[in-house]
Amino acid sequence: MYYIYILLLNNNQLYTGFTSNLKRRIIEHKSGKVKSTNRRLPIKLVHYEAYLLKKDAERREKYLKTTEGKYFLKQQMKELFIKLGK
Repeated sequence: MYYIYILLLNNNQLYTGFTSNLKRRIIEHKSGKVKSTNRRLPIKLVHYEAYLLKKDAERREKYLKTTEGKYFLKQQMKELFIKLGK
């Protein structure tokens, strides 16, 4: 399986990533081993999607990192942010 995942960083920004081992990758993020998120701890996993094909997961990650994809994510996560008070 291949996963794309969304993290909520401590500065209320969303981080989108890709991995073949979601559990290991989240542990790496939370322990500060990932350079792009280690200064924005603590992080919270707020969403993930699983794909059978690597190409499908890569395509989805690429889309979610575009301006249109970021807008889509923020709209989708709007109620979560309200609930979290962010």
